[in-house]
Amino acid sequence: MKPNVGGLDRIVRIIGGLVILGAGYYYKSWWGLIGIVPLLTAIFRFCPAYLPFGLSSCSSKSEPKA
Repeated sequence: MKPNVGGLDRIVRIIGGLVILGAGYYYKSWWGLIGIVPLLTAIFRFCPAYLPFGLSSCSSKSEPKA
């Protein structure tokens, strides 16, 4: 799997996932477990939802010219 989640996107996913998990715990709801999804995509730096659209938030590194 080629990484397609960049730095800022990764930070936003971690914070969002933690907020969703925290809200689920606070409201005593199983819906809070949805917060695991953004955490996993941040950890593995791969988002399957980006594939059909060809998106990537990773910075493109150009190779030096010879």
